[in-house]
Amino acid sequence: MEGNPNIELVNSLQAQMESLRERINQLETENAKLSRQLSVCVCQKIAVSDKTPVDCSSSIGEMEMLKLDEIGLLNRSKDKEPAAGGNAMALHHLPKRYVALKVMYFGQRFYGFASEAQMDPTIESEIFKALHKTRLVSGDRKELQYSRCGRTDKGVSSVGQVSVISLFLRSNLKKTPASNGYSVESFAEESCDGEIDYVKILNRALPNDIRIIGWSPARTDFSARFSCLSREYKYFFWRENLNIMAMESSGKRFIGEHDFRNFCKMDAANVHNYRRYITSFEIFSCNERYGDDELWAMKIKGSAFLWHQIRCMVAILFLIGQGLESSNVIDELLDTERTSRKPQYKMAPEIPLVLQSCEFDGLKFKCSSDARQALRAHLEKECRSYKLEAAIFHEGLLSCSTTFSDSTQLNITTKKKGPTHIPLMSRPTEPSYEERRAKLAAARSNNYN
Repeated sequence: MEGNPNIELVNSLQAQMESLRERINQLETENAKLSRQLSVCVCQKIAVSDKTPVDCSSSIGEMEMLKLDEIGLLNRSKDKEPAAGGNAMALHHLPKRYVALKVMYFGQRFYGFASEAQMDPTIESEIFKALHKTRLVSGDRKELQYSRCGRTDKGVSSVGQVSVISLFLRSNLKKTPASNGYSVESFAEESCDGEIDYVKILNRALPNDIRIIGWSPARTDFSARFSCLSREYKYFFWRENLNIMAMESSGKRFIGEHDFRNFCKMDAANVHNYRRYITSFEIFSCNERYGDDELWAMKIKGSAFLWHQIRCMVAILFLIGQGLESSNVIDELLDTERTSRKPQYKMAPEIPLVLQSCEFDGLKFKCSSDARQALRAHLEKECRSYKLEAAIFHEGLLSCSTTFSDSTQLNITTKKKGPTHIPLMSRPTEPSYEERRAKLAAARSNNYN
């Protein structure tokens, strides 16, 4: 008698289910074994693509790596961050150390350093893409104990001694990691021998306008934000007809501790103390000329700065350099009892502003000879590229000069006069700090009711 087809189908499905259960148990056993092996594995090369080899100094071989891939512990996607599941689980067992990274970037195409405004791209978002792509991190930023110093606004650059971030990164340290997965040997200088070349690896994954130029071991209680002793900015400008001596003497008035609420974009919701300490102010020639003009720079150093503070200070100095305001206007704006409401004025442009240095105690940044050579070659190439762009624009300028007759050029240059300057202290003002706080309190009260 022929069997019942329904019963045969049920028996077949049950057999397949049993086979799948056995395969799951087998993979779980292999997973546990590989996790124990990974806890002592030190990866020398990272799998950033299907074509990039993985070279481990442990006993994990090619077949084991394929098994990891099969059960989802390796995420080889080039464009997406690794999932919070399997891959993070594998990396969690690897030794880690607390590291400070020194970062430089050309900020023209970025929406500032931080990712909080939900605008892309930012310096921070690009750095974390590279960190995940190179498998140097796992977990969220809180778990990584991430902090940053020298946060910059849209368009602002950071070069030279530059901005610093700190976080836990995967390490070549062979000591057994602590119970939380992080090595406590994070600051020992001797433990840097044989370490992962963080600079070289990250720079291969970062876009051309962001570079890591050094790394330093750091104590686990180090904070890139709160351990910073001072910050130094440079603002570049063409001299044109500016009175440099008047600007220099006026800039010295900023030195010392003052209330800078009239020299910033006020954030009454988060900032309650607007006193900041400026330690030095300099203005100097950069020995760079363009025709009859000369490139100059202001250098301003302080313990910390408010939102848009540097650009507001520079804007006032430009008005003084043009002879539109006297040096006394700085004293009037710093006297917040006399001038409690900030006059409306336009900030200086963001592109010429550069975060030059952040000073820390105890950090010794290092960069391998290979990474340093690659970094120098990259920067020289980028410099030539920007000079090539400048040459093209210069040719366009020469072309315009030969296109129009002298009389036409004269009409262009004399057609309009600049707007009449309204003295700062006679302009409309912004709401005071107290008025902003009262408005915030009223809004919260209305929302609560």
